Amino acid sequence: MNRLSTRMLLSHLLVALTAVAISYLTVRLLAPRLFDSTLQQMGGMGMGRGGALRRQVVTAVNAALLWGALGGALAAALAGALAAYQLLKPLGRVRAAARRIADGHYGETLARPRERELAALADDVNHLAAQLDSTETRRVRLLGEVAHEMRTPLTVMEGYLEGIRDGVFPADEQRISLLRGEVRRLQRLSDDLSSLSRADEGRLEITLAESDLTAIVHEAAERLRPRAESADVRLVVTGDRVDARVDAARIGQVVTNLVTNALRATPAGGEVRFMTAVDGADAVVTVSDSGEGLSPDDLTRVFERFYRVPGRRAADDDSGMGVGLTIARDIVRAHDGTLTGASEGLGHGAAFTIRLPLSAPRRAARGSAGR
Repeated sequence: MNRLSTRMLLSHLLVALTAVAISYLTVRLLAPRLFDSTLQQMGGMGMGRGGALRRQVVTAVNAALLWGALGGALAAALAGALAAYQLLKPLGRVRAAARRIADGHYGETLARPRERELAALADDVNHLAAQLDSTETRRVRLLGEVAHEMRTPLTVMEGYLEGIRDGVFPADEQRISLLRGEVRRLQRLSDDLSSLSRADEGRLEITLAESDLTAIVHEAAERLRPRAESADVRLVVTGDRVDARVDAARIGQVVTNLVTNALRATPAGGEVRFMTAVDGADAVVTVSDSGEGLSPDDLTRVFERFYRVPGRRAADDDSGMGVGLTIARDIVRAHDGTLTGASEGLGHGAAFTIRLPLSAPRRAARGSAGR
């Protein structure tokens, strides 16, 4: 009874038997009365033999109804079997495709059946396969990039340590400083991956306090000003004091990430501008630059994890994992806010806007920092 084909067959039989039962009762009740009425209209002709004739008519009608019921049941069974086959055949293809997807064959495409509902199901399966294929591609790329990013500092560290052990390099402050820089690079890579994992699992710790967003922006700007000056990029901070209940360290991390990306995208002689403002019940922080800009496709994908803008030059001290904006968006979401990007196209710069509620975020106020 749990098989769909059995249920469809029984449903067709039930409909047929119901129709036969109704027809039988209708004919069984009406035929004798109609027969008697016909005899009376004929002036009582044959009334003496009417009883025997009446019984013969009833017997013939019953026999005809019995044969009709058997024929109807057989036709219903055939129709049910055909309908079940027509339905289960494309469902079987969907099932086979789902199994292939489960086995890791994400590139196969399921043909769309003619039925609208089954076509929608096939579209969903194809979409699932495409998403899994994209996720698997990013996963493989992540493993390769993590291995690459770890290999470079580890190779440098191994070379210097072997050189110091063999007496090729002196164990002076310069060598120790270089080794410490490589350790910090590995630590930054580990922190990025850890933050991304916590954001995915909804475990970002958010500690709210009344904070001056303009001061947070100024601090991030001053921290990165030496880098901007070395790249000949001007930093401009505008806006009045804006107070909001936020995690100052986390929002500072977001702003720092946005400024770092803006500096990487802005050539010498360009400008990175910060602006803070109040818009209704929201505090707004905008980081804009006059740099390379973003294409429409990049703008829709820039917040995807592990996505890096093609052709974007990377700084020497950048881990290059493509998770910074993903983490930044999750931090802002944990504050019940939004982080959005805008650009008029390549060569026209880009702007990223943080919108945060002036009051305490609902999710953070309950102690949860999930998405």
